[in-house]
Amino acid sequence: MKLSGLLRAPWTRPALLVLILAAAAASVLFWDPRRVADAVPEAWRAPAFVLLFALGTLAFLPKPALSVAAGVLFGARWGVPVAVLGTTAGAALAFGLGRGLGRDGLRPLLRGRALLALDRGLTEHGFRTVLLLRLVPGIPFQAVNLSAAFSGTGTLPYLTGTALGVLPGTAAYVIAGASAGSPTSPAFLAAGAVILLLTALSLLAAWRARRRGTARAEAAA
Repeated sequence: MKLSGLLRAPWTRPALLVLILAAAAASVLFWDPRRVADAVPEAWRAPAFVLLFALGTLAFLPKPALSVAAGVLFGARWGVPVAVLGTTAGAALAFGLGRGLGRDGLRPLLRGRALLALDRGLTEHGFRTVLLLRLVPGIPFQAVNLSAAFSGTGTLPYLTGTALGVLPGTAAYVIAGASAGSPTSPAFLAAGAVILLLTALSLLAAWRARRRGTARAEAAA
């Protein structure tokens, strides 16, 4: 197959998207966002960390760990907006990659009833659906990014829903990082309680999803 035909093949752009995400994930072996931010002059540290946070989420670094690092570096007052901006920027990068490289190739894969319903919800009610998906604990961050990219949702509803939806969980982890030196302080205890609640909700959501899957399998059998 000639190179021009290869580039036009329907699987080329999805494969390129997977390759980019895999390379980003592998890159975490060679850099640490917190150490890089520490090396940046203080006046540029916040915008540099926003960029590092965005690249870190694209590289599948755990978002809670990045949020805790934002709290340690900037405190609660500035750490929360820095982490929310970084999270939203990372979501925007993944959204742009998914839409630019994989949307046309992967939309035909939306054949299952649940996937079709998600695609319809994102297309018709983009802001509301993205907000709910970000608020519900346990839903993989990158999965929402790419699902939204492959849907017909607009960029502004997607980014607004992301920024508002990630705020509660992000704030809890940032405050935990900022107050980690005082583990008996009200701020740390409150943040820890929120994190435990989010963890419990994630486990509950996973358990319910597993039960629904088991029920469907038994019904099909």
